[in-house]
This record gives sequence, structure tokens and C-alpha cells, in this order.
Amino acid sequence: MSERSPGTAEHTVTGVVAVVGLLVFFELTSGLLQGATNPLLPSIQSELGVPSAQLHWVHAVQYLAAAVSVPIFGRLGDLYGYRRMLRVALLFITVGSVVVALAPDLTVLLVGRALLGPLAALLPLEIGLVRDRLSPEQSRRAIGMLVGSLTLGSLLGALVAGVVQGLVGDVRVTLALLAALAVACLALSYFRIPESRNRAEGGMDWRGGVLLGLALVALLGSISQGNTWGWTSPLFLGGLVAAAVLFAVWVRLELRTEHPLVDVAGVASAAVAPHYFAGAVLGVVLLGGQSGIVLYLSASPQDVGYGFGLGVMALALAVILPSATAFVGASTIAAVAGRLGYRRTVFVAFSLIAGGLTGMAFAWQLLPLFLGLFTLVGLGCGMALGALPTLVVEASAADRAGSASAVFNNLKTLGGSVGGAVSAGVLGYFLTAGTDEPALLAYQGVWWGVAVLSLATAFVAGRARNASV
Repeated sequence: MSERSPGTAEHTVTGVVAVVGLLVFFELTSGLLQGATNPLLPSIQSELGVPSAQLHWVHAVQYLAAAVSVPIFGRLGDLYGYRRMLRVALLFITVGSVVVALAPDLTVLLVGRALLGPLAALLPLEIGLVRDRLSPEQSRRAIGMLVGSLTLGSLLGALVAGVVQGLVGDVRVTLALLAALAVACLALSYFRIPESRNRAEGGMDWRGGVLLGLALVALLGSISQGNTWGWTSPLFLGGLVAAAVLFAVWVRLELRTEHPLVDVAGVASAAVAPHYFAGAVLGVVLLGGQSGIVLYLSASPQDVGYGFGLGVMALALAVILPSATAFVGASTIAAVAGRLGYRRTVFVAFSLIAGGLTGMAFAWQLLPLFLGLFTLVGLGCGMALGALPTLVVEASAADRAGSASAVFNNLKTLGGSVGGAVSAGVLGYFLTAGTDEPALLAYQGVWWGVAVLSLATAFVAGRARNASV
């Protein structure tokens, strides 16, 4: 590994744009590809004749592939160069996009969706690259730009896909246009993007990669099937036990391996563990706290006694508000944290989330106030999304930037899975008498619970003593 510090003049390039310009386009495209899936699902189902009971696999397969590929791509980037692995990831994404556009049946479609798994690896690789090539101040700006671009792309994805599909009326044409964007990213990756200079020591820990992949598939696969199998069924509980055993074996292996896939001791260190924890909680907020909000907004007060009965267009506009403030929070994080410091910014971010969710539970009948508080939650999420990767990367070893970012991403995904499952379980268990609809108290309980968890995180992560910034 090179001994140069990322902050030396030799390591600094002319400006952020020289390194980040194309990477921003890649993240916008990544967000578009991910955000476009939901509005296209009905058309895909109709085109391929997919049974409703199997439609969830369109999301689940990519989700599982992402969980497995992110830590592997992150570590390979540490070892062999982030630009090189960025190109490999884009090759997978391009092939997957083409396969999805041309798929004649569900099986081939799922193969294409699995090949899209490395979409989630782009951001960790890009964070590793900008940390290697830029000064600390520039890399903080760059990380905010990248996270903001991904957030904006996800926001635009649903809108663009819906508009294009409405205009062309052929889902294969829409998917082909998305594939063309992936092809463009792959081609552009061969222009003006420098390779990282530092390399990690050792080789790839393939045993650790396989074990971690199996553990994640067992855990996330079981959670994704919880509603189908039943949350107390032998299959679901068996999957959790298998995941726990595989994780335990994996941790034992990593601690004994000279050059592990994940530096478990480093992840558990006081300098960075609070921020990994905050990443997992952020995942809980994004799925556990917000997944039921859309259901609540669309619920008819005449039928169930709560909700606002929003239609499709009004619902889309309501969801855009927190997405827009999340983009603002993420993309301006360098300027905000430059004044407050990153630790205080994380404290503020989770405090905003906690305050917004708590207020929503009390403003359940007041639509303008409810949406204003929802927008506040979005701002807090955006600030956390922008600040936490910087804290994680700068508290990790210089030759572990890719794998550190990958671990953060997977913990956020894991938190989202658990949060989504718990939220669904609460909403499905506490029902309005004589109906199959969740009770008002169920929604409020979820929001209050996530608010308390967010407030605790504000103190744990936002006030961590050993943070580097």
C-alpha cells in the first residue's frame, strides 16, 4: 500500500469536477434505473404474464444480488483499483439492463435483475475513488454530490419512467431506453476517470465472501418471504437461525484471516461503530418509518377513520416533497457540515427525523402540517445520507475505503429490511375492529418507535467522541 496521505498536495487534483463529473452522471443513472422499477411493474407483469404472487421476486432478486455483490466489489476495488471495478460493475449493469429489456419470460427477467445487483456497488467504489484522488475537503464535497445525485436520480426515476411509458405505451421500449443509459455509462467510464493510486495489501478473501453472501441471502431472503411463510413459521425461523450461525462462523473466520473481506475489528472500533449503527438505523427510518406513510396518506378517512384519501397524482406530489428535501440535504452536506462539523450535523439530522416522526403521530388529521413534518423527515434523511459515509470512510484505514463504504451500505440495507418487516408486522397485527385495515394506533406506534430510535442515534452517533470530523 502506498504511504501517501490523501491530504497531500500530490494527492490533490485541480478540482472536484475533474474527478466527480462523470461519477455524478453514473449515480443519476443508478437512481433512475432503481427508481423506474415500481411504475413499470404493472406493465412488465402484463407483458410477460407474471402471476401476482411471483411479482415480488422482481425486487427481491436484485435486492439479494446487491447485498452479496456490494462487499465483494468494495474489497476488490481496494485491491485492484476502484476505476477498474467500477467498469466491471457497469458491465454487469449494462448486460443486466439489456437482458431485462429483451426477457421473454420471468426466469430470464430475474437473471437480468440479478445482474443489476452491482448497481448498489457503484457508490462505495466511487467514494473510495474520490477519497483516494482528492483532498479531505474536496472528497467531502464530492461524497455529498454523489449521494445527492443518487437521491435525485431515484426521485426522477419514477417520474421519467411513468412519463416515457405513458408516451410510448410499450414497456420494452421504455426498458430499452433505460438500457441505453447503462450502455452510455459503460462507454463513458473509459474517459477522463483516473484510477486510484493506493492498493490494499493481500488478496481477495473468497471464503469470507461466500460465507457472508450465504448469511445475507438466508437473512434477507427469509425476511422478504416473511409475509408468505408466516413470521412464526418453521421456514422463517429456520432461515433466521441459519443466518445467525453463518454470521457467527463468518466473524470467526474474518478475525483469524490476515487480509479479511471485512475488517471486523475495525468495524467494531469506537471510532466508527457508532456511525455504522447510525447507517442501520437510517435504513430503519427509510423503510420502517416511511413505508407505511404512503399507505396512511392514501387511506380513506370515511372508511377507516384516518388518513387523507389522496389519489395517485396527489400521492406522487406528496412523496416528492421529502425526496426533494433529502436531495437538498445530501447535496449541500459539505457546506452545512463545514459550519457545524460532521458529528453535529449527524446529531441535527437524526433530531430532525425524530421530531418529524413524533409530530406526524400527533398531526394525523392535519394534512398541511403532516406533509410539512414528512418533508422535515426527508431533510434529516438527506443530511444523514450525506454525512455518514464521510464519517465512516475517514475513520477507516485508507486502503479500506471501498470495503468500509460497502459495509455501511449493507448495514443500511439490513436495517431497512428489519425495519420494513417490523413495520409490516405491526401494521398487520394491530387492526381496526372488524376490518383488515391497520389501526391508527399501529401507525402512530411505528412512528413513535422509529422516532425514539432516531433520537437515541442522534446522541450515540452524533456525539461519538472518537469521530474524525
